Amino acid sequence: MAFLWTTITVKDMEESLKFYQNIVGLPLNRRFPAGPGREIAFLGGDGTKVELICSEKIKEVNIGSDISLGFAVKSLDEKIAFLEGKGIKLHSGPFAPNPHTKFAYILDPNGLKIQFVEEA
Repeated sequence: MAFLWTTITVKDMEESLKFYQNIVGLPLNRRFPAGPGREIAFLGGDGTKVELICSEKIKEVNIGSDISLGFAVKSLDEKIAFLEGKGIKLHSGPFAPNPHTKFAYILDPNGLKIQFVEEA
């Protein structure tokens, strides 16, 4: 069995695509209409993807506070500097639970926690 994707319902497809492409660094894999007023986009390269679903009928999304998506970075310090340059504030962190791992969180446009992790 293989884990294929995580689905996120979003309020604004363009805003979410811009975030996941330009801030997280995921390439757009495919994007297509999925019925009247509904669109789906998949982001990511080989392996696990992020699926975004946007519907004209959905004005608000409900994302729990106890879930996050984690993405590996080569340098957390460089990523934090990049985020600051884009005007994106950290939600929490950075944290270093052990000498080999450090991470920090930001929020995506829908309030989902995004974790950037550096592992040595």
